[in-house]
Amino acid sequence: VQLVESGGALVQPGGSLRLSCVASGFTFGSYELTWYRQAPGKERELVAAITSGDGNPTYRYSVRGRFTISRDNAKNTVYLQMNNLKPEDSAVYYCRRRVGNYWGQGTEVTVSS
Repeated sequence: VQLVESGGALVQPGGSLRLSCVASGFTFGSYELTWYRQAPGKERELVAAITSGDGNPTYRYSVRGRFTISRDNAKNTVYLQMNNLKPEDSAVYYCRRRVGNYWGQGTEVTVSS
């Protein structure tokens, strides 16, 4: 199992980014996928999840209405569209398959003017 994130960058407050996580080594469409983040000095936290099958999303409260998780099973890719970014969104973002506890290497997002 391999998960490879990309798309992190330095962005100004109010800006947008789309993170991608390309998966390999398993039947992608059969598993829930998640995005976590970890800011310096803080615990890693769940940001969003998307189920297998119908792709039902869930979000932590602080990102609802700003972030959208989606998946493309044909491309083995899960996305996190982040809009109206705030400085408190700055963190390393990780893709995770909770079944089996597989993590990507992370991609860094910095929101700063």
